[in-house]
Amino acid sequence: MKLIYAIVRDEDGSRVMEKLNKNGFSVTKLASTGGFLRSGNTTLIIGTEEEKVDQVIGIIKDQCGPRKQIVVNPVPIVGVGNYTSYPVSVDVGGATIFVMDVERFEKI
Repeated sequence: MKLIYAIVRDEDGSRVMEKLNKNGFSVTKLASTGGFLRSGNTTLIIGTEEEKVDQVIGIIKDQCGPRKQIVVNPVPIVGVGNYTSYPVSVDVGGATIFVMDVERFEKI
């Protein structure tokens, strides 16, 4: 038995959960925050048999593909003490996935 923690962007969380549920996987959802953009994340917890781990990871990859996003980064103006906005393209999306062994599992 394996326990999978998948940290995805909030905007991807519902799609991932829906696809996992359609494929017979139970998912627990936790709200979380962090990352470079300090945006909302969703942490998904999935318990599954070892032989299905690659299937779960494949579903997550399909639903959380990386993409570009423009963010405004304040840049100081030298000698003036003011800031101006500077748009920057950053990569967002994807997922951080942890797979752990489960010593014991009980569903009550």
